[in-house]
Amino acid sequence: MGRQCVYLYVMFLGHGGMRVSHKRCRGVILDTSHLILPQPCFFLMLRLGAFRWLQPSTRTPLTPLVRSVTPASSFSVRPTTPIRWTRPYTTKPTTTTTPPPPPTPTFLSGFSTEGKVATSAQASATPSKQFKVFKPSTPGKRWVKRVPRDHLYKGKAVRSLTVEKRGNGGRNNAGRITIRHQGAGHKRRIRMIDWHRAESGSQLVVRLEHDPGRSAWIALLRHKGTGKESYIVAPHGVKPGDVLKSYRALDTQPTDTSGAQAITRVLAIDVGNCMPLKMIPVGTLVHNVGLKRNGPAVMVRSAGTYAQLIQTGETGYAQLRLSSGEVRLVPVDACATIGSVSNPDHQHEMLGKAGRSRWLGIRPTVRGTAMNTCDHPHGGGRGKSKGNKHPRSPWGVLAKGGKTRKTENKFVVKPRPRR
Repeated sequence: MGRQCVYLYVMFLGHGGMRVSHKRCRGVILDTSHLILPQPCFFLMLRLGAFRWLQPSTRTPLTPLVRSVTPASSFSVRPTTPIRWTRPYTTKPTTTTTPPPPPTPTFLSGFSTEGKVATSAQASATPSKQFKVFKPSTPGKRWVKRVPRDHLYKGKAVRSLTVEKRGNGGRNNAGRITIRHQGAGHKRRIRMIDWHRAESGSQLVVRLEHDPGRSAWIALLRHKGTGKESYIVAPHGVKPGDVLKSYRALDTQPTDTSGAQAITRVLAIDVGNCMPLKMIPVGTLVHNVGLKRNGPAVMVRSAGTYAQLIQTGETGYAQLRLSSGEVRLVPVDACATIGSVSNPDHQHEMLGKAGRSRWLGIRPTVRGTAMNTCDHPHGGGRGKSKGNKHPRSPWGVLAKGGKTRKTENKFVVKPRPRR
């Protein structure tokens, strides 16, 4: 059989093999003994997995595709056995497992800051030790560090226990600024806190809330007998469902020291209970300390603060060591609450940007050295000079270490350590 060559057009099908058509086009020259391909078609066949056809061991299976060279009058020749490209698949055993139902949000769990149900969050005044940080998608979020508030109530406060707050921007009735660095800020309502705890009996902790007017958390109490609601500063460790008691009214009632009444009177020294200082053991940590017999709490009310009782008695004055290290005399008839104030990590929070200070009603502070001589004692001069003066306020009061008190406080046994 002589060497005959014809111009053929080869088209590869996905799974149907190869179709050879007699067309007058420049493409593939198919010979009975050789297969010669142009360069573009060669790379196309490589991509389709046809590289093995070009090897000597694979030339034999090509012969059944074209039985004989027919004249150009015939239109097309189909292969007798179509070539299908198959790939071995490994079937993996599939196990169908039903996912557990999503946890139902309750008051104790609530929702996390990401919108998910936080079942592990403890609904107490002791939140997670980890601070809440944000992805720095904006410059203001890069340095924000806040205490988690997942354990707090997400709703609004009791309307009857709040009053509106009217700000004056630090100005007096004449419109002049009397208190600097105050003004604007977000609209807020003042929560009326029960500083006296005069009502005796058991009170149930309903929930913990955030108060925009103070750094500590607040707790909503409901009296078990009367059903009256009131707010108090939440002690550290108190959670919803706890029962708190006030023994302040017990001190005002006349008691008989003879007989079984004086022996059977028992007081629970638990966190959150309120009682006079003469009923508290020495060494106990207290907060919300009053200075008068029937007066409200005026000391140790900020977040994370506490005072330690180091001396007390039936009459006279008790000695308290404050957080600053100062030892102070307080009447033994004044009341205090057991435990420390909640939110102790408030001191480590970072606002992250200047705008958050403006939301809180804090205006910018201008350095005295940046002012003129007529505006501040540190103003004027060339460069960063203070005019050879010790640091002081705009009105001449010494700011660092200078003594400004004219009379000493007789109730201070030991002053706080100073730098």
